[in-house]
Formats: sequence, C-alpha cells, structure tokens
Amino acid sequence: MHKLYSFKKVKKILIATNNPGKFIELKEILPRKIKYFKPKDFKLKEPIENGRTFKANAKIKSLYAAKKTGLICISDDSGLEVDALNKRPGIFSARWAGPSKNFKIAIKKIYNLLKKKNKFNSKARFVCAISIAFPDGKSFEYQGKIEGNISFPARGNKGFGYDPIFVPKGYSKTFGQISKIKKNQMSHRFEAFQKVKKKFKFS
Repeated sequence: MHKLYSFKKVKKILIATNNPGKFIELKEILPRKIKYFKPKDFKLKEPIENGRTFKANAKIKSLYAAKKTGLICISDDSGLEVDALNKRPGIFSARWAGPSKNFKIAIKKIYNLLKKKNKFNSKARFVCAISIAFPDGKSFEYQGKIEGNISFPARGNKGFGYDPIFVPKGYSKTFGQISKIKKNQMSHRFEAFQKVKKKFKFS
C-alpha cells in the first residue's frame, strides 16, 4: 500500500484541469478541509494528451502536474461517447469544441452528424477517468460512466460541455436541467470517485 493512501494529513492538492466546470465538480466531490490549486496557480502549461484512452490521458495530466509542482495531483479526463457515431467524440470530446472550448460548436457537430443518420436519440454515455499522481511518479487511475441518450434540442444551462444534450438513463431531464447537487450524486465523475474512495482514505 502506498504510504499516502491515507489523505488524513494532506493539506494541499492540485486539481489538474483548466476546465472551470470540471474543477468545481471535482472540488465539490473531494473533502472540504483540503486546499485546492489550479494549474494556473503555478503557471503550468497543458501537457500533450496523446493517450488512446481516458485513463491514459488522465494519467498524463496528473503525473505532469505532480512532477512540476511537488504536490499530489488529481486529474480528470472525461468525454461523451455516442453509439451512433461509433462512440465519438470520446477522448476527443474537448477538442471537438475547438481552441476556444466552445461546446456549442461541438454540440452542433453532433447534431449534424446524427441528422445524416436520422438517429437523434442515440444511446450515449459520459465516461470519466480520474488519476491521482504523486511527485515520486506513482499514479492510480479509476474510471466511471453513466449511460443515457442524446436529446435535441439542447436543454438547460446548469451544467457545462455536452450536458444540455445528455439525458441520463431513467430520467427525462438533461444534465443541463438537473441540479448540481443531484448531478454530483450520480454522474460519471461521482462513479469514478466512488472507486477512488475504496483505495484512499480522506478522513
């Protein structure tokens, strides 16, 4: 067992994401007693994400930040898989939003692709990989997902990214319409963190 599997004495953690929505969701899932930092607090550049899976890309980000800052780092790599699009955009979910991270562009792209196939209600899922990395080069990865389907037109403005077009299984509202508290109790990020808590003690 890694000597830092217990986070009881940890006071600082870097959440290795420049996405404000992800930062907030991860911070709200994690213990409040810890002080959380962003990459920009250390003027960190984003590493090249050339992994082929969510876990691989999450690991790249967390290890890079941990080695650069000397802090324990938690990163998230997540995305939307649409079955009718052969599970795209997948690991390229953020890149479909372009350099400006404008997800309206990405949602429009999904709309146009599904329109050609006439499969607007395609099954889909959100996938999240969380990586916890230590300055000594060790890291641990965990993955969660939530099933659902795509729904157009986009509805709601409570979430971020693809939330306005994703309806979780068993619900009629999109993630963009579901309250933040409810989403944090059922999301792919929450599911990944439940696996984290089986290995790490936060209290």
